[in-house]
Amino acid sequence: MTRSFADQPLPAGTLEDLVDLASRAPSAGKTQGWHVVVFEGDDTRRFWDITLAAERRETFGWPGLLRAPAIMLPFADPEAYVQRYSEPDKAATGLGSGVDAWPTPYWTIDASMAVMTLLHAAEDVGLGALLFGVFRGERELRAELGVPDRLVLLGAIALGWPAEQTANVPRANAGRSATRPRRTPTEILHRATW
Repeated sequence: MTRSFADQPLPAGTLEDLVDLASRAPSAGKTQGWHVVVFEGDDTRRFWDITLAAERRETFGWPGLLRAPAIMLPFADPEAYVQRYSEPDKAATGLGSGVDAWPTPYWTIDASMAVMTLLHAAEDVGLGALLFGVFRGERELRAELGVPDRLVLLGAIALGWPAEQTANVPRANAGRSATRPRRTPTEILHRATW
């Protein structure tokens, strides 16, 4: 995850290409019930003005994050899955009766897979990206953008060219979690039993 960006815009068509690749992620019933709201260029200030008050920016640990030329807000749409599973080829599942009929929220799973595909696609073209939570201002963002209440915000994605690192300067504050060890396959795999 990139937390410091160069002050350089994305080439035209980059976001469309990334979203096109992300749209190929697995999707239950090929529902593809996700949407992305994008702030680009100077519009990214609107996002930061709502989610990170000016007085908090002075002590913000990742000032280079504020230079990201694009902020994407991925939303999952539960109602799209209810509608899709009401169609004749899926009606027998009973999942078209409402959101509560779903034992697993596939709208969140599918949108998350699309986001992961988008993050990998960004990496493949040399871009940096950061998926982060929107812990302040979600209600204001929704009102500002006209986002329907039924949509589930998964977080925000900062996207752009990574800032250059010099040899004697440590990597931009990677966050406290970066030093945690990665779990081994042995800790994760359970073969035919817990």
